[in-house]
Amino acid sequence: MATPMTFAAPHAFLGARAHDRGAAVCVAGVPLDIGTTNRAGTRDGPRAIRAAARMLTDGRHPETGADPAALDLSDLGEFAIALGDIPESLRLVEAQATGLAHLLAFGGEHGVTLPLLRALTKRIGGPVGMVHIDAHLDTSEDNFGQRFAHGSVFWHAITEGLVEPRRMIQIGIRSPAWPEMFAWTRAQGVTILSAQQVHESTPAAVATRVLEVVGAGPAYLSFDIDGLDPAFAPGTGTPEVGGLATWQAQGILRRLGAIDFRGADVVEVAPAYDVAEVTALAAATIGWEYLCLLAGKG
Repeated sequence: MATPMTFAAPHAFLGARAHDRGAAVCVAGVPLDIGTTNRAGTRDGPRAIRAAARMLTDGRHPETGADPAALDLSDLGEFAIALGDIPESLRLVEAQATGLAHLLAFGGEHGVTLPLLRALTKRIGGPVGMVHIDAHLDTSEDNFGQRFAHGSVFWHAITEGLVEPRRMIQIGIRSPAWPEMFAWTRAQGVTILSAQQVHESTPAAVATRVLEVVGAGPAYLSFDIDGLDPAFAPGTGTPEVGGLATWQAQGILRRLGAIDFRGADVVEVAPAYDVAEVTALAAATIGWEYLCLLAGKG
């Protein structure tokens, strides 16, 4: 069958077949955004990412030749949430993620990572290493009195034993935060690379550090699109200047093929604030780069 024109590509991510939970790799949207602390609107992120992904359907990876089309890939559509109820929404998301062999999720706010990690660690029987790209630490015990807001996701993940802090690295951090939050995060054993440190280094050197920290064992990738500078990703709820360029993010990710990733998410795309689809395309490309890592393993 001939490859369709990009503007006529199926509306599933990369044209994946629909609603097969038994696939080796599943894609799903998690349209939850009621725990955001600034601009809402990431409930529309998964739809925008799928639409932008049409640009990625007509060729293989330019460096490795990997092709996500070679994967046993299915798009499950959107996970159900409970309107206005964060704890119940997290329970529902965890239930829907349970039993999937490998999940790439598109948010939605960053809070969706917590139930995805709960489901994954139950399936594999233990915690995971973590590659976390973001402008924010997300290790606040609560945000404005809300325990499950999107800025608390990794406080919960660490205290619940879902991630191994000494195998966790945060990349691109640059937002204002209380010194106590930095101190607590580092005290758990987490490695923090600020955006400035990334800029003063190279993607190759950053990737080497990631490999050193994460090491062997199962791991997870969580990519908050605000890890990118607003020049490259304006369509997000909490933009912070001074972030990564898309070429830096790609250069890092492309060197992480040795990591035993068991799942991933790309979150915080808010298309109402986007310009010419650049944020959605960046998020779709990050998802595509991740799937190319999996396809490259043969």
